[in-house]
Amino acid sequence: MAQFNKDNLDLFLGAVRKYMQLRGPMTQRELAEVTDTGVSTMSRFLNQQTQEMNPNLIANITAKLNIPLHEIVDFVEEEYMEQFARLVKFYKGEESAGATSTSVGQAPAGESSAPEPVEEEAFVEALQSGGSQQNATTKIKVGSKTTTLNYRDEGDGQLRDKLRSLSLKQKGFLNEFLNLDTDGRDLVADVGRNIISYLKQKGIDF
Repeated sequence: MAQFNKDNLDLFLGAVRKYMQLRGPMTQRELAEVTDTGVSTMSRFLNQQTQEMNPNLIANITAKLNIPLHEIVDFVEEEYMEQFARLVKFYKGEESAGATSTSVGQAPAGESSAPEPVEEEAFVEALQSGGSQQNATTKIKVGSKTTTLNYRDEGDGQLRDKLRSLSLKQKGFLNEFLNLDTDGRDLVADVGRNIISYLKQKGIDF
């Protein structure tokens, strides 16, 4: 399902610049800070230097600038408007995460879904449930390839600190990852580890 009409992106960006002046005036850096977005990410989006149409970022900007939805109705596709409106309410704090979230890509009949932000307590508990509060090693088999995964207990505090440092995009990915079933998580972890290993072998330092 198409979410936004890219031909009308200028309409949305025009509304953003208009309300940056009305709510401030506000700079791109200040907008990035209020939406918890990277300054470079915000700059690329506002200057149309990226093709990515991130619904979380767009809804967050709309919410923080309090842009009336009727001013950007031609930018948001009609079939996505109800879900987008709920996502905007979520970023305004008017709707709870539990009320807006469902499984990735699915929603109950007659309802719309929005991504649930990562809860630090829940994530730490999930990592450490089942007696995993110690160093552990496991083997994951994907097709004919077997990969060894290591888990090193870092303690609740360090895990929470790392979660708080995640960007909006990274939290969105982590939320989608946690909504996968066990096999899906194993597959993503295996592929991600192989990519990181390959890049390090090429001398790319993170």
